[in-house]
Amino acid sequence: MYIILKENTMIYTVTFNPALDYVVRVFEFQSGRLNKAENELLLPGGKGLNVSEVLTNLGEKTTALGFIGGFTGEEIARLERERGVICDFVKVEGNSRINVKLKSTQETEINANGPEISADNLNELYNKLDKLQSGDILVLAGSIPRSIPDTAYSDILDRLENRGIKIIVDAASTLLVNVLDNKPYLIKPNHLELADLFKAQIGTDKELIVKYARKLMEKGAQNVLVSMGGDGAILVCSDNKVYYAAAPKGEVVNSVGAGDSMVAGFIYGLNQTGDMVDALRWGISCGSASTFSEYLAVREDVIALYNTVKVEEMNI
Repeated sequence: MYIILKENTMIYTVTFNPALDYVVRVFEFQSGRLNKAENELLLPGGKGLNVSEVLTNLGEKTTALGFIGGFTGEEIARLERERGVICDFVKVEGNSRINVKLKSTQETEINANGPEISADNLNELYNKLDKLQSGDILVLAGSIPRSIPDTAYSDILDRLENRGIKIIVDAASTLLVNVLDNKPYLIKPNHLELADLFKAQIGTDKELIVKYARKLMEKGAQNVLVSMGGDGAILVCSDNKVYYAAAPKGEVVNSVGAGDSMVAGFIYGLNQTGDMVDALRWGISCGSASTFSEYLAVREDVIALYNTVKVEEMNI
């Protein structure tokens, strides 16, 4: 399936609640006692930011939108610019959150709440989005702060309706359900999120995944990309064709950001060729490359995997 893309397409991502991820590794962590870190790392975190970073690694220009506050917010923006991402954040009162990722015999995460987002802050973001043009791509990814109504994503789609902007939504639960009436170009639930949406036992059963993906299309989604971790991904297209790509084999180093990387790879492939099948191939390559890396996928690793990935059409 091919589509016509605008020359010089601009890609934007929105991360409502970005973070600094403090990743610390401790040998045999013991609760209630002094533990010394083996090593530590400070990284920008947030699904939209991950999409922007992988796109940048692949050579695409991308602008990251969202909200940052205080010294932590400034550090998020600095780290993103250092990685080549264009930043156009709205500055808010308070500090952007710090999430703790403790890696030991088990992995433990502590995610903070983040700053309050005012109505004026939200309007400032909307004003930035009003500048997008026909043919641009917008990615809405991840959760939102508690201070923002759960209609935030659907409000954005309402605002940009009939503007010719391809909107991709990678979110769960109510956030995702709320946008379906707006007919987003692509949604990307994983198989667990898909099961949760329909309160169904799906697992990685391909026929069931296609069945429930089509139910989301009946509700308004134009295309549905379902990631299944190490079992690959399924793409159900608006022309009713279904494609499956198996995940390349390799050592899982870090699964954080794999789904975001898949979104980035899909957009990259779509932008390069306009071919949905090729977009899926790039998507699975990027997701796997991130899984096999300490951090997010880089171009040379993605290309090495891309040359091994095959996409098959499913007759379902």
